[in-house]
Amino acid sequence: MIHKFSMNGVNVVLDVFSGAIHVADAIMYDIVDVYEEASRKEILEKFENKYTKDELNETMDELDELKNKEMLYAPDIYENIQDFVEAREPVVKALCLHIAHDCNMRCKYCFADEGEYHGHRSLMSSKVGKAAIDFVIKNSGKRKNLEVDFFGGEPLMNFDVVKDIVKYAREQEKKYDKNFRFTITTNGILLNDEIQDYINKNMHNVVISMDGRKEINDMMRPKAGGQGSYNTIVPKFQKLAESRHQTDYYIRGTFTRHNLDFSKDVLHMADLGFKQISVEPVVGGVDTDYAIREEDVPQIYDEYEKLASELYERHKKGGKQDFNFFHFNIDLTGGPCVIKRLAGCGSGTEYLAVTPEGDLYPCHQFVGLTDFKMGTVFDGIEREDIRDKFSKCNVYAKPECKKCWARFYCSGGCAANAYQFGKDILNPYEIGCKLQRKRIECAIMIKAKEFQEAEK
Repeated sequence: MIHKFSMNGVNVVLDVFSGAIHVADAIMYDIVDVYEEASRKEILEKFENKYTKDELNETMDELDELKNKEMLYAPDIYENIQDFVEAREPVVKALCLHIAHDCNMRCKYCFADEGEYHGHRSLMSSKVGKAAIDFVIKNSGKRKNLEVDFFGGEPLMNFDVVKDIVKYAREQEKKYDKNFRFTITTNGILLNDEIQDYINKNMHNVVISMDGRKEINDMMRPKAGGQGSYNTIVPKFQKLAESRHQTDYYIRGTFTRHNLDFSKDVLHMADLGFKQISVEPVVGGVDTDYAIREEDVPQIYDEYEKLASELYERHKKGGKQDFNFFHFNIDLTGGPCVIKRLAGCGSGTEYLAVTPEGDLYPCHQFVGLTDFKMGTVFDGIEREDIRDKFSKCNVYAKPECKKCWARFYCSGGCAANAYQFGKDILNPYEIGCKLQRKRIECAIMIKAKEFQEAEK
């Protein structure tokens, strides 16, 4: 299987199963998708009015060589390991701790129901948090490195418990030969120098939430009292990013139907000095005024291409205006392991969410959907059927993914989004797939342009 596209003056041919990416000239780009099915004679006849016979034969010789090296039209070597992926022994390596089902903001698109997750406002106790640490240690098998994300609502509303859990986890590391990596996600309202200092000493990564330009951010991310949050959070976030030397954090935003020109929001945050930026499309029901619709997709494609071209130019120039855009980060030399390529984030198996009461769910986006409650941190996994279903969630179990050229880059997409829109974790969210494919093309284009530049 191959996929080809042209963007920003570069022709790209991707061989799906080998992962090889080729920057193609016009002749190769024209004939590569018919070459495997047609004879040389047929190709010469088809393109005789556009290219010379020598040009066509030379290109076909090159394609022959690439095919022999399995860098084009390579066979699918992954489908046969599907059974192995699905039969893996369940090992939990990451938890998302819902420290606070409460929030001091009222973001209009919040999937967490303003922090309540379809329930009531509550804060996690130290007892539950410590039990969660015990649970992940007990269920992590021989895995040494474990991850814990502090999430909400707003985790800083329960920060003393965050500190208790970190302290307890550090004590357990020594007993069980484990290594914990902590992440915290915050809206920044309560951020101060003392909290910043603690975060920098104890959190391996920080996710800070902001949507871009002041008018966009304040429209979608007001405080609980209705006031805008931009003026409060921007100086705090700038200080935090600088204190972390512009690494080990992401400023994470959401774009909606209200700002389909979201490239302006990304560049606005870059121009504020942020170097690590992630802005994602909102996932909302069709009954909301902010949800992305099918008719919005072409404009979003244009915005991604515009952003990719600008990012390439900034990479080329370097300096203060350069930045990383999370969704254009791609490793073309190795990438994640095969299992990661096939099964994705590991929700419901390797990665679980924990409510303030200690209930276990497949991930943070399933919290509150009681049909997906898997057990508790005190009693362990009680719904093996849920875990079994998520263990079979891979690109070869999804009919749409099996046909898609991008499946080894997106790993089948988000199970929560699939369930929200199709009530089936094996039926990917179509608009999300389209946008993901465009992001992958943009990421590859940037690498291809950089390769071209290096070859000059």
